[in-house]
Amino acid sequence: MAGNNAERSSEFEKMVSVDLAQHYPTVAAISSKQPEITSRALPFGRQIGLSSIDGPTYVTAQTLVQQVAYLLSDKIWSYSPETFDLDVSARQWSQEQQKNVHGYIPKTQSMDIRAGAGTAALGYLFSKDFDVKRRHIPQAVLASSAALAYMRQALDQLSLLYGVANPFVAHVAAAGYDGSKQGTLASDYISSMWLAEDLGFSLISSQSAHEAQHISLLATLLAQDGPVLHTYDGVKMARDTTRVIDTLGQANLRKSYQNVLEATSSDEHKHSTPEGKVLKTIKAFNEELGTDYKAFEYYGHSAAEQVLVTFGSVESSLAAQVAEKLAHADNKIGVVNVRLYRPFIDESFLKALPSTVRMIGVLGQVTSAQEVAESGIRSRLYEDVLAAVSFNNILQSTPEIRDIKFSRSESWSPQSITGVYHMLAGKPVDTISQAELAPILLDSDVRQYTFWNVDDSPSADAALSLAQALAKDSTYNVAVSQAHNNLILGGIHRVDVRKSSKSLDAAYTITEANAAVVTDVALLDKIDVLSSVEQDGKLILILPGVKDEDVEKKIPAMAKKQIAKRNIELYLINPDATELDKEDKQLASLITQVAFLRVALSKNEEVGLQKLAQFVSNTQTLEQIAADLEKTLRQIEVPKEWAETEIDDSKAAPPTSITTNSFESWDKSEVEPPSLLRTWQKAAKGLLFKEAYGTQDKLRPDLPVKTHTVHVKENRRLTPITYDRNIFHIEFDLGTSGLTYAIGEALGIHAENDHDQVMEFIKWYGLDPDEVVEVQAREGVDKFENRTVYQSLMQNVDIFGRPPKKFYEALAEYCSDDEERKNLLTISGPEGYKEFQRRAEVDTVTYADVLLEFPSAHPSFHEIVRIVAPMKRREYSIASCQAVTPTTVALMIVVVNWTDPRGRDRFGQATRYLYKLRPGQAVTVSVKPSVMKLPSKSTQPIIMAGLGTGLAPFRAFVQHRAMEKAQGKEIGAVLLYMGSRHQREEYCYGEEWEAYQAAGVITLLGRAFSRDQPQKIYIQDRMRQTIDDIVQAYRKEEGCFYLCGPTWPVADVTNVLEEAIAKEWQANGTKVKKGETSKEIMKLKDENRYVLEVY
Repeated sequence: MAGNNAERSSEFEKMVSVDLAQHYPTVAAISSKQPEITSRALPFGRQIGLSSIDGPTYVTAQTLVQQVAYLLSDKIWSYSPETFDLDVSARQWSQEQQKNVHGYIPKTQSMDIRAGAGTAALGYLFSKDFDVKRRHIPQAVLASSAALAYMRQALDQLSLLYGVANPFVAHVAAAGYDGSKQGTLASDYISSMWLAEDLGFSLISSQSAHEAQHISLLATLLAQDGPVLHTYDGVKMARDTTRVIDTLGQANLRKSYQNVLEATSSDEHKHSTPEGKVLKTIKAFNEELGTDYKAFEYYGHSAAEQVLVTFGSVESSLAAQVAEKLAHADNKIGVVNVRLYRPFIDESFLKALPSTVRMIGVLGQVTSAQEVAESGIRSRLYEDVLAAVSFNNILQSTPEIRDIKFSRSESWSPQSITGVYHMLAGKPVDTISQAELAPILLDSDVRQYTFWNVDDSPSADAALSLAQALAKDSTYNVAVSQAHNNLILGGIHRVDVRKSSKSLDAAYTITEANAAVVTDVALLDKIDVLSSVEQDGKLILILPGVKDEDVEKKIPAMAKKQIAKRNIELYLINPDATELDKEDKQLASLITQVAFLRVALSKNEEVGLQKLAQFVSNTQTLEQIAADLEKTLRQIEVPKEWAETEIDDSKAAPPTSITTNSFESWDKSEVEPPSLLRTWQKAAKGLLFKEAYGTQDKLRPDLPVKTHTVHVKENRRLTPITYDRNIFHIEFDLGTSGLTYAIGEALGIHAENDHDQVMEFIKWYGLDPDEVVEVQAREGVDKFENRTVYQSLMQNVDIFGRPPKKFYEALAEYCSDDEERKNLLTISGPEGYKEFQRRAEVDTVTYADVLLEFPSAHPSFHEIVRIVAPMKRREYSIASCQAVTPTTVALMIVVVNWTDPRGRDRFGQATRYLYKLRPGQAVTVSVKPSVMKLPSKSTQPIIMAGLGTGLAPFRAFVQHRAMEKAQGKEIGAVLLYMGSRHQREEYCYGEEWEAYQAAGVITLLGRAFSRDQPQKIYIQDRMRQTIDDIVQAYRKEEGCFYLCGPTWPVADVTNVLEEAIAKEWQANGTKVKKGETSKEIMKLKDENRYVLEVY
């Protein structure tokens, strides 16, 4: 299938073989390594000097905000959540001893986001030691919107004392988590709006990166008359890299600041109303900078009949661009972008409206999707607009006002904004064409590229390096945007790159990419990448070591179909085919960069390579990579048959883009601090002189979770002693432990190793069990815990656990025997995969077994602590309801045991420990939350399916429903399905279930004992036999379904639920389409009505 690209490759090699060093002689002898990415909040991810911001500059809005705050402020108080990096540049400039316009180095103080936040800044302002000569110099806060709630008390006090305080401005990045399971990052303006209204602060917004510096400066000037909040989109706009043409350097920023201060220092200004002061400051600012900022800014048709009102960044910028585009086609629509939300100046707002307006749509943010659906809740912006219009004497007629609410997690695009305009115009949604919904906001010369990366891909940094290289061409403007999702494939991210001859203001994802790069084929299955590539576009896919005939097997069906139907050119990069030095960590990324220039830039390849050469100083490497493309890059001829590829409609379609839930890639590296084993003398001093050594007496200080000590109350076997499966019920007395738990939660058991095994290992290894040692604690490298060797092996070190590959590799360092070292390294390497798999899954060898097998490797005890994994808690679903049994907690457990190939009896460490416990013995436990929760209403039915010990949480569920019934409450239907092999041996809690059924608590008891009859009957069979009951309880009465146990029945049980959904739809006359029931299950899952806890 490989296409013939020899001719093009030849031209490419000639082009690259130009002596690039003559263009850029200053980089000829530097390292070939490209600059490392420091923070995604920085332009191209790399630090920028303070003096570099002057005139046309590539920046992020967040960098500009920091520049203004740093240069104009006495001190910066930063409330930046981890990875938000709201102060990353300011901290760097402070370390570099850069001075502000007042002639000294302002300190950037990083603060915790917690209750009482802001009090330190308040204390600084009014301390006796404060230099009153600096009282006129502004104090700045850099914060996310999530921090405002914690700062409220301090800001309230500040507003009362403002007459004797410094000017104060808080630059608030509208960014926080929306509270969903996915942890989506949301642009939160509502927090700033609430605070400004409640405390009387001014609130102003930046609508794009191009004005972020101006509005930061304006907000600082407004702070002369009252405290100010300056807000802007912190999820996208603040972090996108773009070229701002008219940035003010330090000298011009100081000049403009002082000139506007002088222009607003008159007595007339001081005696004006708060609204008058704001308007006069904006006017003076515009006169100084030649700008035209207003409290309310109108865009669109001069005789608009439908007008949208917005507040925010991306939504306001998009609304203005779309309005201008639609108005140009004589659509009578417009938008008023609220620049200054507080004070909300009614007269200025009404004058901004065209006199022809008949309908006003208020695009108002509310907290959640639930508030969007709640008709009784109105957005703050709507209430302001309603009040202004209702009591006006300016408009000739009163227009209709609609509240178009949206939640913080809403992500706006040109299509969605256009849809809002058409809705305002009364055009039914189903009559709007795709062309109408997708106005072309960018000029035809704009080139757009998307890069889709798995975070740990060797080519993950290629996009930013390429973008920075392209930005070196001063005839173009480049814009870069990034989105991260740490829940897919262990972490993925998308990078959008746009290139244009004009300035770019496009804070939305690319939907028509000219070319896309995918660094891992698995992404094509998780994300619908091709939907954002234009017709006749190009796809560059990194696919190492795959032959042409195997390409079809690697690409998912949906992707193949789209590639063929949309006539997308397919190129493959195979970095394994290179003959260059594969030990060079930058090689894969450079191959991707050069291949991209070869495929995507066409006529501008040479310019692109020349710019790239500035970042790859070893030009010989670049030339070699270009020449090597004949081996590493090939075009694939797409078979026509791909267009007819069958798609499984029952499978949910992947999303078209990434849901942002992080600002940075998830750091998966496990940096192991050096393990220290300190002497018993040191431990003794710590115990004798506790205050001097900071010693604390703690229960299991080695554990990172809150633990409790409980005592065994009951331990009884549920299955016959002659039966091969040992299922037992164990109950703990909570005593004075203070342990509380909720229904459905799990109990973490911090088990101990077997005493006999530990003593046997100590004797064989030559250790002293009573030696007191001080071992590093897991909670920090500066903390230690005192234990004996025996205690460490009993409670800390998982010496009888299964070792991973890295243990074999680590142990090899201690071998004195060359053959043993060789064998250990072989097992830990790629060639030892099968041997390692046999050891782990068949022989089930332990750390102790390996140490016994390779006696020449004899690490010291402190090295054992370092290379052997710590013991982990084992979690078991709680089988009791604390409201019913307040002083106890119960578990239902099956003993894990087997015989290895050598005939040795093996046991699961925790289940063996628990089974051997006797009444009165103490156990260390902790509680773990779970997805298994009862519905909020007691009248909602619950349908439960439990296999084996998976019945445990349902015992708690039924106990709770029985209690509610006994209290006289109405309860919903309770359907319990259970599965095991034999009724006689495994009908666990059988008498309880039947008693609950007789009492009217359990409505239906579906028992599936698979081996009690010739034909096997499973849990899904019992469900199918009672499907009418499921339809009634699950669908008609809106019940919740729960499955707990092993994973294997999930598909079969889900099929029964889908059959119930289809049956209900058919009874209602609804046609059941293929795949629709599967989508309904996903919807029920999102509503917490389809809950799985499987293992």
